[in-house]
Amino acid sequence: MDFKEAQYTRPDFADIKARLATYTKGLQTADDPATALAAVTAANKLINDYTSQQMLASIRHSIDTTDDFYNKENDYWNANGPLYENEERKYKAAVVSSPYQKEIGQIYPKPDLMAMKNDLKMANEAIIPLQQQDNDLITQYDKVIASAQIAFQGETLTLAQLGPYRQSPDRATRKAASEAYWGFFADHEADFDRIYDQMVQVRTKIAHTLGYDDYSQLSYVYMNRFGYDEKMVAQYRQTVRDKVVPLTQKQYAKQAKRLGLAKLAYYDLPVAFKSGNAQPQGTADELVAAAQQMYNELAPETGELFAYMTKNHLFDLLATKGKMSGGYCEYIPALKAPFIFANFNGTSGDVDVLTHEFGHAFQTRMASWIKDGLSVFPTSEAAEIFSMSMEFITYPWMAKFFGDAAEKYKYNHLEAALEFLPYGILVDHFQHEVYTHPDWTPAERKACWRDLEKQYNPERDYSENPALDRGIYFFRQAHIFEIPFYYLDYTIAQVLAYEFWKRFDVDHDPQAWSDYLAMAKAGGSQTLMELIKTGHLASPFEPGALDDTLIAISQALDGVDDQTLDK
Repeated sequence: MDFKEAQYTRPDFADIKARLATYTKGLQTADDPATALAAVTAANKLINDYTSQQMLASIRHSIDTTDDFYNKENDYWNANGPLYENEERKYKAAVVSSPYQKEIGQIYPKPDLMAMKNDLKMANEAIIPLQQQDNDLITQYDKVIASAQIAFQGETLTLAQLGPYRQSPDRATRKAASEAYWGFFADHEADFDRIYDQMVQVRTKIAHTLGYDDYSQLSYVYMNRFGYDEKMVAQYRQTVRDKVVPLTQKQYAKQAKRLGLAKLAYYDLPVAFKSGNAQPQGTADELVAAAQQMYNELAPETGELFAYMTKNHLFDLLATKGKMSGGYCEYIPALKAPFIFANFNGTSGDVDVLTHEFGHAFQTRMASWIKDGLSVFPTSEAAEIFSMSMEFITYPWMAKFFGDAAEKYKYNHLEAALEFLPYGILVDHFQHEVYTHPDWTPAERKACWRDLEKQYNPERDYSENPALDRGIYFFRQAHIFEIPFYYLDYTIAQVLAYEFWKRFDVDHDPQAWSDYLAMAKAGGSQTLMELIKTGHLASPFEPGALDDTLIAISQALDGVDDQTLDK
């Protein structure tokens, strides 16, 4: 179905509640497998249908936060989403306690049932008002970000639209653009402090109400972290700090040399080459056309899906005023289709979106055989494997986007992925500290962020920007506000994606695509650890798991004369 023609209708909560209760009772009283399966099938369709309506409202709100109708619908879901979830938990309790688990497995894969059991640990109506408050605070954050109208060089720009200027080869321009960008966050520091402080308090109350020590501990439940625990994550963080940070500092030293600087300032970090970063060639439409050619050549399945999404307006790519920041891919069960949201701004990030988010989209299409549309995606850290790996898998086609600068792009991309790992761990470590110290003041939180930056990102020199030096950088990281503890998932996926990079780009393993495809088809029917086995990958949590990958990355980066790329 064409996304533009998809009809949004606000569900009738009373009707949904009554119908879901009927299906729940039908499951509870079922005295044979067929009756149980019929009840589950009906309930699953109902949930997929009204969840799709919620997604439509959310997507259209993110595209234009000034749209009055979808502003009101967003408010509706902020207030009523927790009520729907509460009714779903009554149904889920019947699902996991049913004696007909074999039949129910036709609808809900094993990880889905495991996730239901986790969700039932949050079955307490006392947290509904708190969830509603949290939803409202997230909307407040989104609106502050989307409100950015920054005067720069005679234009009025959003945060995303400042991106090309922050990557300018001209140092004065990128410094001025960075000052304008961070000036917005400094000007709204009190707003961000207030919103985040209230979020921490609300989320802490949720954790305490549910019997957990803190929200960090609760995150392992609601994030469905199957097969690993806090202790393993703490060791993983330490491994990144010990083994990856020294390599990133080596790369930053090479970057400073390329830029002709004795030391990088904070506003130099986004610029990899003195001649400027590799920039995609062509308009947004031309980039989409190039992506279509690339995916046609990669595999029949990728070419077919990209064409389908283009024809049915399942992309919204341009940065526009009033649009939320960032990018995402959503899967809409009622349409049986993915949707990609982005903010094209003329930088290499535009191509990253066409590979990263399409990796998500492709995985959902391959796993759309799963009858529960909400289980098409695997758990979040597993889902990110497909997007981050697709960025590497498409390396052979980068000349379609960057022409003669393709090698420059690939070098910088490989380097940037390495540099992301410490930052991603920093985000996770910061949140762990914040939620285990919920009584901290905003100033103490910012001081914690700055202290952790010095450990994980010591290259960041904020001597020319007092606001950044006191720790406001995290204001720009929407995940911290909107999806707490998600960022760990990116780092886990990045390590696994690097394994695919090695297999595709270094070893030229003929089995690599088959393994990627097998994982994509499995989707939410397998846990992270099961998917790792399906793809013949090594778990990031195994001792020494990073060693071979880091050696390969170092060799690849050292094997290129980066100075020759700077032309």
